[in-house]
Amino acid sequence: MRYGRADGWWVLVATILGSGMAFLDATVVNIALPHIGAQFHAATAPLQWVVNGYTLSLASLILLGGSLGDRFGRRRTFVIGATWFACASLLCALSPNVDVLITARVFQGIGGALLAPGSLAIIEASFRPADRARAIGAWSGLGGVAGAIGPFLGGWLVQAATWRLVFLINVPIAAVVCFVSMRHVPESRDPEAARSLDVVGVATAALGLAGLTYGFTAWPEHGATSPLVFASLMIGVAGLVGFVFAERHVRQPMLPLEVFHRRAFSAANLVTFVVYAGFGGVLFLAVLNLQVVVGFTALSAGVSLLPITVLMLLLSARSGALAQRIGPRVQMTAGPLICAGSLLLFSRIGAHATYPRDVLPAVVVFGLGLAVCVAPLTATALGSVDERHAGIASGVNNAVARAAGLLAVATLPLVAGLGSGSLTVAADLAPMYHRAMLICAGLLVLGAAIAFVGIPTKLPVQEAHAEPREPACKRHCAVGGPPLEPRPERTGAQG
Repeated sequence: MRYGRADGWWVLVATILGSGMAFLDATVVNIALPHIGAQFHAATAPLQWVVNGYTLSLASLILLGGSLGDRFGRRRTFVIGATWFACASLLCALSPNVDVLITARVFQGIGGALLAPGSLAIIEASFRPADRARAIGAWSGLGGVAGAIGPFLGGWLVQAATWRLVFLINVPIAAVVCFVSMRHVPESRDPEAARSLDVVGVATAALGLAGLTYGFTAWPEHGATSPLVFASLMIGVAGLVGFVFAERHVRQPMLPLEVFHRRAFSAANLVTFVVYAGFGGVLFLAVLNLQVVVGFTALSAGVSLLPITVLMLLLSARSGALAQRIGPRVQMTAGPLICAGSLLLFSRIGAHATYPRDVLPAVVVFGLGLAVCVAPLTATALGSVDERHAGIASGVNNAVARAAGLLAVATLPLVAGLGSGSLTVAADLAPMYHRAMLICAGLLVLGAAIAFVGIPTKLPVQEAHAEPREPACKRHCAVGGPPLEPRPERTGAQG
């Protein structure tokens, strides 16, 4: 498919809306946390789990989602994920208490794990090589809009009606995703992918992330010497070590480790982990600080972040196209540094902050940094491996990003000194927020340094992404299919 034509736009509509739901629910809930906590009388740890329950299952199973798409069909897996996500969202909206809400959020993350890698893999497999960077840039920009618009949408829904609408809105969106996907998205798969599931890999990855998340979340309440905290952290470490061991020795691994032999792929995912840990901390704490410390309403806090949405929408596709011309290193280095500068501005937002003087400059600079780096980072992670591994590459990159955000939400309150304080009490949140923004800025600077050292100026596979030659036969199956019939001998015959 070609970027800018009708068939390509339908693919983008389906993938952006589908992955947008997953991104939206990673941010929209943050704005509703004070209201959820007030209705359910929830302390800090349950509120963290409202966020982390979703991110945990998403990060744990996203590799499986990419693998299932490669093996059984990317469109099929994508549609199943959209349907699952809608059902879990309905359960979230109907939750009678915080425990049910956390459980429903875990189920919601499972749907997200099928949606997020499938969207990128469909784009990678559907568009011609010369148009992939622009398509991924459009996906990053418009999909990023969904994540950035989350606080605004959540604030409006919470203030106008109830936080439960934050979840109900996913149901009609999922219906549109399924309809467009079934009518306009071509099916694709990796014909060489194994047909059996890597149960050991799935179990050890989930156990590792769950152990680390629970340990860090329980640390402030129970203390570092608690047997529960120590055991959880050890189980987490053992699970991740076991995952690597299993993927090295199992016959049909969920994550073929040979993809990490590509320097650009390994470096891109290392940058993703560090940078998205910083992003996750900002998106989690900024809207809380605006409401709890500064005193903004839920709607005002959401509207405050709208410039990020506008900048991502206007600049991301252009950023992706620029990276394809000059190589990704410059933007992957400059973008995190710009975001780090914005966090120095974010750290100054306190009780007497005003929007024009304190909030707007920070938000604008942050949005510029995101627009510069997100599309090249995503395109590098996908474009540095063979096309047949598109699903697993997307799954890896999404898993790394979600795991980074997951650990950031779990550890930042601890590392930044919240102690036994509450995220919904201004006196406790304000000093922790300031330190957390500086920590996140340091992470972004580290990410920029890794990109400068580890990302090549030009990707080796970019040579293969040149304009394709005219095929010998114009009659062919959908994505990656063999010719249906040989080229006719007579001159001028066309399919």
